[in-house]
Amino acid sequence: MEGANSPDLQLQQLPPTSMTVSGSEVSFSYKENLIGALLAIFGHLVVSIALNLQKYSHIRLAGSKDPRAYFKTKTWWLGLFLMLLGELGVFSSYAFAPLSLIVPLSAVSVIASAIIGIIFIKEKWKPKDFLSCGLAIIGTYLLVTFGPNSHEKMTGENITKHLVSWPFLLYMLVEIIVFCLLLYFYKEKNVNYIVVILLLVALLGSMTVVTVKAVAGMLVLSIQGNLQLDYPIFYVMLVCMVATAIYQAAFLSQATQLYDSSLIASVGYILSTTVAITAGATFYLDFIGEDALHICMFALGCLVAFLGVFLITRNRKKAIPFEPYISMDAMPGMQNIHDKGMTVQPDLKTSFSYGALENNDNVSEIYTPATLPVMQEEHSSKSFSAPPYRVLEHTKRE
Repeated sequence: MEGANSPDLQLQQLPPTSMTVSGSEVSFSYKENLIGALLAIFGHLVVSIALNLQKYSHIRLAGSKDPRAYFKTKTWWLGLFLMLLGELGVFSSYAFAPLSLIVPLSAVSVIASAIIGIIFIKEKWKPKDFLSCGLAIIGTYLLVTFGPNSHEKMTGENITKHLVSWPFLLYMLVEIIVFCLLLYFYKEKNVNYIVVILLLVALLGSMTVVTVKAVAGMLVLSIQGNLQLDYPIFYVMLVCMVATAIYQAAFLSQATQLYDSSLIASVGYILSTTVAITAGATFYLDFIGEDALHICMFALGCLVAFLGVFLITRNRKKAIPFEPYISMDAMPGMQNIHDKGMTVQPDLKTSFSYGALENNDNVSEIYTPATLPVMQEEHSSKSFSAPPYRVLEHTKRE
């Protein structure tokens, strides 16, 4: 009986051992997710500091008599260095955490820019602006807490397997059809709605983040000793990453010429995040194995972050550009020379004074605005000294 019971005891001891192993794998996944989330938050924070440094450099030059260009100041170059450092941190974060967790964390950049603008650039805020910032922070916390925990090594075999899977191929077919339709209406029908342009940006951006995660993951594995650069899929993803990023920037530049940057930031964040999460869930299967509670809380975090970012950008007023000159039509008594009649003298219907001299004569009868009629004359190719206009003499009537 004891011999018969000993195998049962051994079998009963095996499941806890396997649970311990699975528990270590889960903790390792949480550790990688935490590293990726911290890198993304750090990167977006540094990028927002860099942008505000460059903005501060432009403001200082506009309000001073310094003749230097903005790219010759140390502040602007410091901002550029910090921007590159922040983008490197965001790029590295894709190698550790799931794509669906990293993409929504770009809300940190909007939150940080708003706070830095208050502290350093002295931008005025209302109490409702702080409420908007609080909503964005709560949404970010929910995203990090209830984000997907599935993670796999970005080897060449895994990426190739995901690339030819039927869910991603179906997603790509739908995305290509939608992209072509939007591009047709935008280019041929001149449909310049902001949703159309930013949907084009979001569709390209979804492919950008998918390829960024693949390239970053393979680079990190290669640095750790598991070389992945000899796989052709690495270079395919690299070319797609660069191409989609270039076209995405081109459409985004066209949107900035038509609409306000605050509106682009809020609508672009909502559309790009939604499409990118869909692409990540389809290509990398981020939500496989997640329970319904985590998925619902993650979706709630996205909605709260969307609302916070939208309210932050909505409450920010458009800045009035600085004009370091006085318009001629704003001077008293000065008529615009482009008006009909080509009047160049001041309006003399009332008495006028320049300095201490005052004229009280009946100027309405004596002086009338002289006009400069255009005399069309033939100009030969040999002489250029003759003036194209001739001023008629105005005689004073006794």
